Amino acid sequence: MCLAIPARVEQLVGEDSAIVNLGGMRKEVSLALVDEVAVGDYVIIHVGYALQKLDIEEAEQTLAAFAELGAMNADGAAA
Repeated sequence: MCLAIPARVEQLVGEDSAIVNLGGMRKEVSLALVDEVAVGDYVIIHVGYALQKLDIEEAEQTLAAFAELGAMNADGAAA
C-alpha cells in the first residue's frame, strides 16, 4: 500500500522543487511531475515527489480525515 499526503506549498525553490508544509514539518520536494505550482497550492506528496495538484477543499477534507484517524489511534480505538 502506498500513502500519498496532501501538503501546502510554502516556498518555490529553483525550477523544479518547493518547500512544503506537512503537518507543521517543512520538507523540500520535487515538482518535476507537476506543472504550474504556486505558493499556497496543495499537492499530493509521495516519496519526495509532488504527484498532482489538489484543490483546497479536497486537501482540507483529506487532512481532517488523517487528523481524525490520528485522534482515534491516540484514544486507543481501531482505525
